[in-house]
Amino acid sequence: MTEEKIRVLIVDDITETRENLKKLLYFETDIEVVAAATSGEEGIELAKQYQPHIVLMDINMPGMDGITASEAITQEVPFAQVIMMSVQSEADYLRRSMLAGARDFLTKPFTSDELISTIRRVYEMAATRRIAMPQVAGPTVQTVPTEPASQPGKIITVFSPKGGVGCSIIAVNLALALQKILEPDGKVALVDASLQFGDVGVMLNLQPTRSVADLTTQIEELDAYLIETAMIPHQSGVRTLLAPPRPEMADMITPDYMKAILEELRFSFDYVVVDTWTALHDLVLQVLDISDRIVLVTIPDVPSIKNARLFFDVTEALEYPPDKLVLVVNQVDRRGGGISAKLIEENLQHPVAAQIPLDDRTALTSINQGVPLLLGDKRNPLAQAIFKLGEVLIKDLGEEEGEKAIAQAESKETHGRVRLGRLFR
Repeated sequence: MTEEKIRVLIVDDITETRENLKKLLYFETDIEVVAAATSGEEGIELAKQYQPHIVLMDINMPGMDGITASEAITQEVPFAQVIMMSVQSEADYLRRSMLAGARDFLTKPFTSDELISTIRRVYEMAATRRIAMPQVAGPTVQTVPTEPASQPGKIITVFSPKGGVGCSIIAVNLALALQKILEPDGKVALVDASLQFGDVGVMLNLQPTRSVADLTTQIEELDAYLIETAMIPHQSGVRTLLAPPRPEMADMITPDYMKAILEELRFSFDYVVVDTWTALHDLVLQVLDISDRIVLVTIPDVPSIKNARLFFDVTEALEYPPDKLVLVVNQVDRRGGGISAKLIEENLQHPVAAQIPLDDRTALTSINQGVPLLLGDKRNPLAQAIFKLGEVLIKDLGEEEGEKAIAQAESKETHGRVRLGRLFR
């Protein structure tokens, strides 16, 4: 049985552009240009007639522009995915395109490889939605949605009021630690909410073919299936929702959007680990509000501890319960440098849940190679400390279930981790 080709509709008022696009796609065996329109109005009619998978839409056309035409097409042919084309790449054009329903944006002139890879990527992202719509034959590649969790999962957000303290590497490895502890049936999601300059994808060596930005135009229809189309699996079993590929796209994700996404993830995963950026932005505050635990990261120096103290003042004003915050001291120098964890506890009036040793060389190698600490040498003190943090959080949040999961994980490990004390007494 022959696989159906990706049906493409071109909408551009310039004849030369339409012909060049046809030539670029002509030799692709899995892509077929089904029609070409010279205006937005004609593009809408041809979209209804040919039911394309992909619409290549020029943003600037006389009469009806690409923004208006895209809005109409996404209403009339909801499974058609619009890729906007423009000679300008300003943030305003990008934002307006995404709000109109476009799934990607190409800046002219673009290469053949850029065009073809974008078409295939957008097509694959929409696979689940096409399968659910009988009027269009779905492709052979499909994403299997995550089954709903038996009970709502827990949201754990990693945050620091000071940059450069290692939040991202802790968030990434904490997600892997939770996944390891919960094997074989546990489900862990990792969300990069550092929207402008997120590093989760780099640290996991993932190709950012999908991101949270892909959900913004369909937030009213948000469900587990739709979120799954935007997530990227990692070999560890953790499923990731990456930050947008370009900084200007961060503005498309509002605090309410992020809240809706995290609340939906809560019902599909046992744990949702969220990496954030260093700012008490409205979106970050929204994430902190709905989190079950906030892993507050500091390092043993005066500026970091001062900022942590200020953050504790903020959480008191927000009326967060004390046990919502899990204090972690990163970059602890075993040779005696820096301020001791005991002094940090006394200064902040809060127990230290975990101490992560200073090992710049190991951390930098992990980041540069895209290989998380938990996938490398598990005997490394960095990996062991973050694994211990995962055990502390599961024990604190899960009680009996946590005790059972930790016992099972310990029976598999033979490197002799130190037994845990309770986090809160």
